[in-house]
Amino acid sequence: MLARLLPHPILTVTLVLVWLMLLNSLSLGGLLLGLIIGITVPLTTAAFWPGRPRIRHPLKITAYVFLVLWDIFVANLQVAYIVVFKSNKQMRSHFITIPLEIYSPEAITVLAGTITMTPGTVSADLSADGRSLLVHCLDTDDPQGQVVDIKARYEARLKEIFE
Repeated sequence: MLARLLPHPILTVTLVLVWLMLLNSLSLGGLLLGLIIGITVPLTTAAFWPGRPRIRHPLKITAYVFLVLWDIFVANLQVAYIVVFKSNKQMRSHFITIPLEIYSPEAITVLAGTITMTPGTVSADLSADGRSLLVHCLDTDDPQGQVVDIKARYEARLKEIFE
């Protein structure tokens, strides 16, 4: 019964939280409307999600989010330093290819989004077979080290969460 009412519970919770953040206030009416939206949207879109993503360790999502927020903060400082103090000639931009060990489309999407949200890197392309991700790094003197870092910091955690 509960699975029918909440086909995507994480989406429901996310929608309610986003709605409350958009309201920028906590009220009973706002919470009720958020719950209505959070229940109605997943119910009406359930047909478009035939292979619902399986999340093995939902609590690890919180740790991943805090890691990404910290990395975004640090990367903002690094990019600000690059912009202010480095000339174009001193920058060492590289395209790197990250071989993927994750198979879930949702995990690959989160990884690509994480890389793009982190200043100084952007996901440029996913290979046709979905086994590697092309990433542009604004400034790095160790492209292979960047690959190892992304795989260790992000991909390994996403593998625990999704697979």
